[in-house]
Amino acid sequence: MNEDRIREIAKQASAHAKSTVDPFWDLEDGLDYAARMMKAKDLKFTELIIQECIKLGQTGYSNDSALTIKHYSNKIKEHFGVNDD
Repeated sequence: MNEDRIREIAKQASAHAKSTVDPFWDLEDGLDYAARMMKAKDLKFTELIIQECIKLGQTGYSNDSALTIKHYSNKIKEHFGVNDD
């Protein structure tokens, strides 16, 4: 396992949560600030892992298989609801 890459993705997810979760909001969906931070980090971490997998799957193939790879990449994005950033 590439722990350095996973740590980098985790840092990106934490930074995303810090920049998007409002610490002054009381309760949202029954969640306090700590729970909202954890939820935001977990969701972003998952999204970034999926994007990383898609990118990896799109590299190193000939043009003959490019349409198939693109098709399955789009199916993965659609299935998990991941947007291109």
